[in-house]
Amino acid sequence: MRKPTAVVPLVLLVCGAQLINYVDRGNLATAVPLLQGELHLTGTQVGVLLSAFYYSYVVAMVPVGALAQRLGAQRVLAAGIAIWSLATLLTGFATGFVTLLLLRLLLGIGESASFPCSSQLFASRLTLRQISTATGFMSFSYLVGPAVGTLLGGLLMPHFGWRAVFVMFGAVSLLWVWPLMRIRLPQAGPPGTAAAPAGTAAAPPTGPTGPSFARILRERGLWGASLGHFAGNYNYYLILSWLPAFLVNERGLSMQRMAVVAGSAYLLNALSAVAAGWLAARRSGPGRSPSGFYKGMMAVNHVVSLVCMVGLVVLPLGACLACLVLLQVVTGLSSPGYFAIPQIMAGPTATSRWVGVQNACGNVAGLTAPLLTGLLLDATGHFAAGFVLAGAINVLGLIGWLWILPRIQPIDWSRPAGVSSPSRVVGEPL
Repeated sequence: MRKPTAVVPLVLLVCGAQLINYVDRGNLATAVPLLQGELHLTGTQVGVLLSAFYYSYVVAMVPVGALAQRLGAQRVLAAGIAIWSLATLLTGFATGFVTLLLLRLLLGIGESASFPCSSQLFASRLTLRQISTATGFMSFSYLVGPAVGTLLGGLLMPHFGWRAVFVMFGAVSLLWVWPLMRIRLPQAGPPGTAAAPAGTAAAPPTGPTGPSFARILRERGLWGASLGHFAGNYNYYLILSWLPAFLVNERGLSMQRMAVVAGSAYLLNALSAVAAGWLAARRSGPGRSPSGFYKGMMAVNHVVSLVCMVGLVVLPLGACLACLVLLQVVTGLSSPGYFAIPQIMAGPTATSRWVGVQNACGNVAGLTAPLLTGLLLDATGHFAAGFVLAGAINVLGLIGWLWILPRIQPIDWSRPAGVSSPSRVVGEPL
């Protein structure tokens, strides 16, 4: 088994990239209360801009996952960071709707590298127990990103202007490319066998690069996880995109108080993800299966999210903020599962392609949630309809994770799709 210290640089590498990813991704939502009036944007236009990122993000996800398998996840991730950092920096010079739209599309292309590359690095170089812990820290990083971005953006933008903040964040993000390319990762084993996590037997070879893409697409678990990912993301992206405007325009908070409230909620979300990763690692001991734990966390998330999304718009301010806190805690507890599940099931020869498909399907929510919420806001003048719709979509998540997704265990890719794989774990059962 690899020494724990050997994977620390890898985990820091991935966590740093994910933190930068979500700081840059969420900056536009924080700036909406300031730039909407300056650039004369309607609610529908803002919804289009908040969704535009996901147009290119979703389209690029599958080919980027294939590139990561072919060219190396570290190299593809570095290229992605360079692209999205430049897009963030140039947003500070945007002159109107069209410029912002083009830069959001470029941002999506760059950030599409993030999750396929990160998941591939973990699946090919970590043990099962390390995957649970590392994915918890990765979830913390991308969930704390909005907290950092919202807090800093909300405090800095009123004093320095939103343009200067975009330039600053983009320049700082670009600096991460240098340590990313210089860091030395823990060595993987020979292709096709020893790259599998320590403590598991290698899957029978199905070709020089693992199962075919067509074989992956026939796997039932991929589509259950994809549907669940979409439902969870719909709620997450509505909050990420519209929470600042909701708190300021409908609940009457100042920009400074909004920054503290939203940033604190995002921080709770991130801390819950670390706790979930720790708990999942403890569930990876001998004789234990992660299946019940991860499925249970997903189910709790969707039930509580349904209630809280409605509570945010129908309850008084104090109870509304309590719903926000509870929502962030349960979504944080479920977050490691989105990427630990495909890493466990797909293994080192298929993870980047599986995650490319799953994350593309999940991020269709990024196309729809901000835009539909903006359309409903323009039509009704309030956020209630958009939040209630998000609550109802949680039913799809329960169907995906509980009924479509099979038992969470490594897939034997040599077997036909739909044929159960016997456990092939040696010494460290799933």
